[in-house]
Amino acid sequence: MNHLWKKFLSYYRPYWRLFTVVMVCSILGSAISLAYPLFTRYITKDVLEGVDENSLNQILLTGAAMLVLAVFQMGFNYVMDYHGHRMGALMESDLRSELFSHFQTLSFPFYDRQKTGQLMSRMTNDLFWLSELYHHGPEDLLKYSVRFIGTFVILLTINVPLTLAIFAFLPFMAAFAIYFNKKVNAALKRNKVRISEINAQVEDNFAGIRVVQSYTNEALEKEKFEYENNRFLDSRKAGYKYEAYFSNGFELFIQLISITVIVAGGAAIVHSSMDLADLITFLMYVGFLIEPIQRVINVAVLYQEGMTGFERFVEMMEIEPDIKDSPDAIELKHANGKIAFRNVCFRYGNNQPNVVDHLSLKIEAGEYAALVGPSGAGKTTICSLIPRFYDIQHGEITIDGINIQDITLSSLRKNIGVVQQDVYLFAGTMLENIRYGKRDATDEEIIEAAKNAHAHDFIMKLPNGYDTDIGQRGVRLSGGQKQRLSIARVFLKNPPIVIFDEATSALDNESEKVVKDSLERLAQNRTTLVIAHRLSTIRNAERIIVLKENGIAEEGTHQELMNRNGAYARLQGVQ
Repeated sequence: MNHLWKKFLSYYRPYWRLFTVVMVCSILGSAISLAYPLFTRYITKDVLEGVDENSLNQILLTGAAMLVLAVFQMGFNYVMDYHGHRMGALMESDLRSELFSHFQTLSFPFYDRQKTGQLMSRMTNDLFWLSELYHHGPEDLLKYSVRFIGTFVILLTINVPLTLAIFAFLPFMAAFAIYFNKKVNAALKRNKVRISEINAQVEDNFAGIRVVQSYTNEALEKEKFEYENNRFLDSRKAGYKYEAYFSNGFELFIQLISITVIVAGGAAIVHSSMDLADLITFLMYVGFLIEPIQRVINVAVLYQEGMTGFERFVEMMEIEPDIKDSPDAIELKHANGKIAFRNVCFRYGNNQPNVVDHLSLKIEAGEYAALVGPSGAGKTTICSLIPRFYDIQHGEITIDGINIQDITLSSLRKNIGVVQQDVYLFAGTMLENIRYGKRDATDEEIIEAAKNAHAHDFIMKLPNGYDTDIGQRGVRLSGGQKQRLSIARVFLKNPPIVIFDEATSALDNESEKVVKDSLERLAQNRTTLVIAHRLSTIRNAERIIVLKENGIAEEGTHQELMNRNGAYARLQGVQ
């Protein structure tokens, strides 16, 4: 817990000057508010009881003093309100940036286990409540502590027995508040979990809306959403029930205190131990006494909301990447491209069977090799192991004789270009998406890359050319156009090793021909590894490696494998 608190407080450090100003203004504003009932008491007791020719001047001077204090109080409250919220927003921004940067370091296995909607909830809902705690937590505690202590001291100077009678209620109010606060907090925790589930459900639905509508499963999706929505509603209703108990019970305590003051104060006036001005002042300060208690309870709820979010934040920040640089990792400047698998074993989970089982394979620098075989043979997995998207459990993978686990991830992946079957394009323009391959590329370099990928002609036919917005995930482009953009990105990156992961399997024949030509142009003078679903696309490969679930079945050129009449020939026959 100490570690958690130290980390929580550490985010104030960059803004300690701003924090100090806000806290000072909070104290001064609260102190001024305590003075108004005293002014009222002065007028009613000291001025109006002995009315003379100076009474009006005294009232006007008192009003002028109150007006000056009101202006100062407004100024202090403005600084506290605006700059306090600004500080909270700045801290929230820092936390969100830190969390987003951490997400960039986490490996594929982490994202395989997570739901995007839940991660989004941690980036938004959790951090919003945390920023509220950073701002309102210390501010409210300090502000209302000043009011509470100041009120207590002033009431003691007016009437000690009545003050003690009021404070006798406080232990019962505290016990009542603590009990229902626990109930509310439990409901709030459930709310966080269940809104995360709703976010995940909605994100999944939006991403797959075309599949939903093509299968006319809108009713099914609505049913799944309603289930999660109703669970969230149930937890919200439970929370509101306990909040209602709490707020109305607290209101009852306030009424009891007010009744006590009126009855006991009235009796004191009858017995001449108290006057009417003191009773009015006492009643005014009762509100000052109750408000801090209410606000401290609200801070307790806010604390629970914020600290739950902070615990989730820290929990996420403490997740170590499954794959990271070794302490003595070296930079791979420009690879020649010789790749070797030596007795490699890999599985996706501890209790899962090996997807790659004792595989040994060599690909020479500059070689154009193809991997073929049935689904489940490990083709895509093998290609994901080379850039260390996943780490192997046994064996060794080397590039130019260097174990890839001894190479920094950044330099390893800079030397590898991947063209995937499921192309991911970012919202933005053609130019921005191609430039993703090399952030400092000139427009001329981008156009040259697009020409090499056979993308330039179709881009120029678009309304705004390279400045055309492609929509979310490139929804306004055809499959072949998206593939050519992804190939242009790799051309721009210009890596010595290129991996094609079934890059033409989802294209029509005309698009396949254009993309195939782009791929072969990209493969020139590079080590190229192609996962092929359509065998017609890899007939020109220097070596074709046929995989089965138990490893390599055979390898050779297209003609050599056809002459053997083995596994490759059977695959050709099926197609």
